[in-house]
Amino acid sequence: MGTIWRPSLEHGQGPKYKAVIATIREGIETGALKEGDKLPPVRDLAWTLQITPGTVARAYTMLTESGALVAEVGRGTFVASKAPAREPDGPIEIDVIAHQTQRLDDHYNVNMFSPHLPSGGQAALIRQLLAEVAQEPASGIMHYPSRIGAKPAREAVVRWLTGTPLGAFGESDIVLSHGGQHALLLTFQAILQGRRPTILIEELAYPGFRRAAELLRADVIPLAMDADGVIPDAMEEAARNHDAQIFCTSPEVHNPTGSFTPVARRNELVRVARKYDIQIVEDDCYRMRVQRAPTYRMLAPERGWYISSLAKILTPSLRIGYAIAPEGRTPDLRRVAEYNCFGLATPLIDLCAKLLAHPQIDTLAENTRQGFNAYVQSAVNILGGYDVSWRPNVPYLWLRLPKGWRAGAFCQAAEAQGVQIRSAEEFVSRDARAPHAVRMAVNAGVSLESYEAAILRLRQLLDNPPEQLSV
Repeated sequence: MGTIWRPSLEHGQGPKYKAVIATIREGIETGALKEGDKLPPVRDLAWTLQITPGTVARAYTMLTESGALVAEVGRGTFVASKAPAREPDGPIEIDVIAHQTQRLDDHYNVNMFSPHLPSGGQAALIRQLLAEVAQEPASGIMHYPSRIGAKPAREAVVRWLTGTPLGAFGESDIVLSHGGQHALLLTFQAILQGRRPTILIEELAYPGFRRAAELLRADVIPLAMDADGVIPDAMEEAARNHDAQIFCTSPEVHNPTGSFTPVARRNELVRVARKYDIQIVEDDCYRMRVQRAPTYRMLAPERGWYISSLAKILTPSLRIGYAIAPEGRTPDLRRVAEYNCFGLATPLIDLCAKLLAHPQIDTLAENTRQGFNAYVQSAVNILGGYDVSWRPNVPYLWLRLPKGWRAGAFCQAAEAQGVQIRSAEEFVSRDARAPHAVRMAVNAGVSLESYEAAILRLRQLLDNPPEQLSV
């Protein structure tokens, strides 16, 4: 019969959590606790030792971070294997984690509707942090979310945004949301007034702008664009003829074309917005933490609203986003968020605080960016010779179709070849004319080889347009 582990607090007179750590380590060293052994639940061990559950949870967390223990969500805490752990600051390989609708062994069908992130280690880290939150939730489990309780999460967002050209802001200016789309809705609600307000958008734009406007019974006016973004004269004409209250735009990474609005053009659009008292809402969800130009909040601090999320660089599953109002408008945005949903769920608040402040987070974001770039580079090499727009650090490509192809027919032919892509029609207003173009997102939920094979099938379609004579 082996040695039985009998926990006690006979190790020193310092903080009790250190005594718990020493007790567990001694049990592992003497063999009383073996690899794979399950430790008592936090509350059971706390009752045995006559200490608080929080003290035990802290000891478990520190032992988990050091690699002595392993926490598994829904199962408990176990003694870890003695196999050497990977250094936390070392290189992290990019894993292929299939989309929910995609099997890893399906090497043919590839969904390119929306970007699917590569996992550069964030999946494992999020699982670990979820276990820590479950053991000792800083915000509690029996309370409504509160501004005080969410302060660490807002501080973590400020740290995450370090280097982003936003102008002056602090943690009190951050309003957390359930993803970027929710942040967009909150921002629209904080701004719009009157019975039939108008929102100005780019003529090719993320469909979520129109969906949010429809929910709030606002009219949407698309604005003509050129290679640098919205044409200032088009914006001014629309402002003269409509009750335009918001100009909604994605200047850093335009969706769907991937283009970029230079600073000079942004300043021209700011001039028009000031002349007609229009608020500027910037959706920056696709910025991969690579800075090119100041945001509208910096260029026009009195009317620039900023929106982003973790969906495109860490994971879309958590639905964590945030919005920052212009100077003096934070109370309006905060009030809308509180009236709308009281705030994020407290476990998500605690997770956000841990995740965005974690020492590995910058490395994980860089791994995601590099993983996307590998797929984009392969696609560009295969599609060479065709009119395709792309940029490093942008997880999709914009393909203008050659003569002989219309967007709808090309998407149908692509789907018959196991490839799902988006037509330009999905990014324009209902009555607008769409260019014959398609958007192809990176799907790192399939192997690079499978992705390349899918792009090759698209190339074969491009090389062989349908030859039909209609009368």
